[in-house]
Parts: sequence; C-alpha cells; structure tokens
Amino acid sequence: VELTGEEKAAVLALWDKVDEDKVGGEALGRLLVVYPWTQRFFDSFGDLSTAAAVMGNPKVKAHGKKVLHSFGDGVHHLDDLKVTFAQLSELHCDKLHVDPENFRLLGNVLVVVLAQQFGKAFTPELQAAYQKVVAGVANALAHKYH
Repeated sequence: VELTGEEKAAVLALWDKVDEDKVGGEALGRLLVVYPWTQRFFDSFGDLSTAAAVMGNPKVKAHGKKVLHSFGDGVHHLDDLKVTFAQLSELHCDKLHVDPENFRLLGNVLVVVLAQQFGKAFTPELQAAYQKVVAGVANALAHKYH
C-alpha cells in the first residue's frame, strides 16, 4: 500500500483505538444486509432473513471478529500485505470460491463503520488513507485469483 509516513502513522494510531470485536461484527453484518447476495457464503450461520436477525446473529459477530483481527494483522504489515494474506487468499479462492469483489465491498463497509464509530476524528484525510488500506487488503486477498 502506498502511504506516506504521516498516513501510515494515522492509520496505526486509529487502529489502536478500534474495538475489533465490535467493529468486525458490525462490518460483516452490514455487508450481509447491504449486499444480501454475500449471504450465500454463510449458509451455516442460521437466520439471516432480516437486518435485525443478521446484526444480532452470534455467528456473524464471531466471524466478523475473526475477519477484523486478520485485517488488523494487515494494518500492522502494510508493506507486506500479499504475504500477510497469502493463506487467506488461497482459502477464499480455492476452497470457498468467494467472489473477490466481496473483499472490496467489505472494505468499503468497514470504512463506513469506522466513520460511524469515530465521527469527526475520522477526517477526510484519514478516510482517504483507510480507503488505500482496504483496497490494498482487498487486492492481497484477491491475489490468488489472478
């Protein structure tokens, strides 16, 4: 990811304040509500029939937490995202057959959730830096598809 030193510092500083457990469930839940076709990868999660069901689903929250912990690893390895996400890329490509566009969608949803969580502290400059990060993570996750 091409970030200035200032952008990288700002991304890391904000990430240290992120409640990965809470934000992960919120981001994955919103992905499944806003883009309902992504639910097909989560058949085993039970009731995803309404927004309330999705947002309250413990399996969605648990998987969202897992996703955000992995994303956090990426935030701390911004110079080596392809290596950081190599195994997850392989898993999502070869075994799960996830459409790589879903990674971009989730990244954009994550930015929305961060904006919601941090309000005015999530400045336009910080948003721009995070957009670069989520794009970099999405590209790293899609790497095995190319």
